[in-house]
Amino acid sequence: MSQERHSEIIKRLKRAGGHLHSIVKMIEEGRSGVQVAQQLQAVESAIENAKKALIHDHIEQCLDQSLKAPRRKGAAMRGFRAITKYL
Repeated sequence: MSQERHSEIIKRLKRAGGHLHSIVKMIEEGRSGVQVAQQLQAVESAIENAKKALIHDHIEQCLDQSLKAPRRKGAAMRGFRAITKYL
């Protein structure tokens, strides 16, 4: 995984973690269900976007690998197939 993409994904996950911590406090404070549900939706979206970025990067790496080293095409395809179960 590229270092640039890696740091982008980490930022997204840390942001989601911060939101999740806030949600726990909201529940402890007795905030409304609608407010909590909104924040949970935001966390789900952030995690989903991080997952998509990770999967897209992995697929790109598999494709690059198969183009640069045709002899390793089988390994690239296995990597591609392995990540698709998380789509």
